[in-house]
Amino acid sequence: MSTKDVALDWISENSTRIIEISDKIWEYAELPLKEYKSSNLLMSELQKHGYKVTRGVADLPTAFIASYGEGEPVIGILGEYDALPGLSQKPIPRKEPLKNGAPGHGCGHNIHGTSGIAAAIAVKTAIEKDAHGSVKFFGCPAEETVIGKVFMVQEGVFDNVDTVLSHHPGSMNAADLLSTNAMNSVKFHFKGIAAHAASSPDQGKSALDAVELMNTGVNFLREHVIQEARIHYVIEDGGKAPNIVPSRANSWYYIRAPERWQVESIYNKVLNIAKGADLMVGTTHEVQFITGTHNKLPNVKLSELVTENMRMIGAPEYSKEELDFAKKIADTIPLEEKKNALKKKKILQWEKLVDVVIDTSIHEPWGLGETLTASTDVGDVSWKTPTIEFWTATYPLGIPGHSWQKVAVSKTSLGHKSLIFAAKVLAGSAIDLLTNNTLLKEVHTAFLESKKNKIYKSPLPPDAKPPIPD
Repeated sequence: MSTKDVALDWISENSTRIIEISDKIWEYAELPLKEYKSSNLLMSELQKHGYKVTRGVADLPTAFIASYGEGEPVIGILGEYDALPGLSQKPIPRKEPLKNGAPGHGCGHNIHGTSGIAAAIAVKTAIEKDAHGSVKFFGCPAEETVIGKVFMVQEGVFDNVDTVLSHHPGSMNAADLLSTNAMNSVKFHFKGIAAHAASSPDQGKSALDAVELMNTGVNFLREHVIQEARIHYVIEDGGKAPNIVPSRANSWYYIRAPERWQVESIYNKVLNIAKGADLMVGTTHEVQFITGTHNKLPNVKLSELVTENMRMIGAPEYSKEELDFAKKIADTIPLEEKKNALKKKKILQWEKLVDVVIDTSIHEPWGLGETLTASTDVGDVSWKTPTIEFWTATYPLGIPGHSWQKVAVSKTSLGHKSLIFAAKVLAGSAIDLLTNNTLLKEVHTAFLESKKNKIYKSPLPPDAKPPIPD
């Protein structure tokens, strides 16, 4: 039996436990930087299998590193486990929350973290049998707010890792070559003067007016930035009562663009707009920089490697009951929305997938030179070491991200089959990298080509600390 077969067999033999962990994290549904139960569960499982665990990495209470083996190469595996607010949902094909207003795993991170630890443990069995080197599992909190990995990169966590593998639940089996948008996350806290809004408004200075004027200015800015840019915001605090001139108000902005320098250019314009709002209203403001991230660098050799392992393992097959469930979920999305969702993936001949419910094909890597509009802190890892994040078909085609539909599927047999498939692909790819030095060199050559001599600079201020919630 080959080293790889040992690892893949371990995943098959332990699939019940792997699924149990994923479902438990789905039930926890903890928000970013609050994933205490989820991270403890993953750490405990890794420790049972001989991993040495370091907690609280990079001043992040729910971040950790689990290590096994000695020497080089060092193969990293990422895992995420944070949920999204307000997406509580039962695992059924109609919208019905488990608890109104509670969080839910609308991005499948219960599967993400679990596929990673399953692969890491499986690779450990291979190292014990006939492989050399080390494997590290990185427990990464707060991906949804693009925080965890950025601070981990700044701390140097990935500096001595030869390559990093990551899996994300999706609607296709693919290791695409698409980049992602770089991003800044920033809050603007305006301070004015409170007064009676009816009898003495002339004595007040409305912080809410400043917020709204800033938002108006930013909306006019949209005409004068690159078409690919994205700027979105919420007003977190707009005052307490309409008869009081608000003395405090704040907004929270995400600013995105394909390249880091483009984000910084747009961000500087937004900063000036905030200053202009102060001049108009007579307020003052403070800028709270939450986090930022780089665009993701694709790696052609890692995409080819993952695709080969997908084909070697074979995509999951589904029962009639599973396909019926998937069809009911798919029917909640209008056909035109599905077409638009497929088109945004930038895959060639996407029209052939319009009538497909669950995509069982394994796609060739595509999208080199193209950019997805979403952002991820995996981008910063990809600037430090060769990195890939691939997809496995978990959800019906066309289902939007961060939706109740994704929460529902993530705790069904559709999600479970994607989880086991992904764990095997991760494990198989990691073992190839551990045992084939020529392959590893080719991966590093592709990494240098993708960087094009650019130097990574953290988007965080030097003294930045993670915004740990109370």
